[in-house]
Amino acid sequence: MPGNRIGDISHAVETAARAAGYGLPEGMGGHGIGTRMHEDPSVPNTGRPGRGLVLREGLVIAIEPMLVESGSDDSVTAADGWTIRTADGSRAAHAEHTIAVTTDGPVVLTTA
Repeated sequence: MPGNRIGDISHAVETAARAAGYGLPEGMGGHGIGTRMHEDPSVPNTGRPGRGLVLREGLVIAIEPMLVESGSDDSVTAADGWTIRTADGSRAAHAEHTIAVTTDGPVVLTTA
């Protein structure tokens, strides 16, 4: 909702992932959606509520958790500079949803 903060989203992602026993690789997260790839603001997968950018009506963001089955947060970036693997070889899943911030609440623009 407008007036909430990016940290509220980050904290919700982290709380849900940890409660389910998943790890969240450090430095991973979502981003703003606009005319270029991976725009500001950054939407981390971990954080403290009440911190970060204030959400405003019309902001569109991608929320992108990468969940690691083993619960480890450790990851390795491959030589191509893009591919990310779990450090312990366990399975992981990465999902992305695009959300619009509106006065009526969040609108999910992607489908599962």
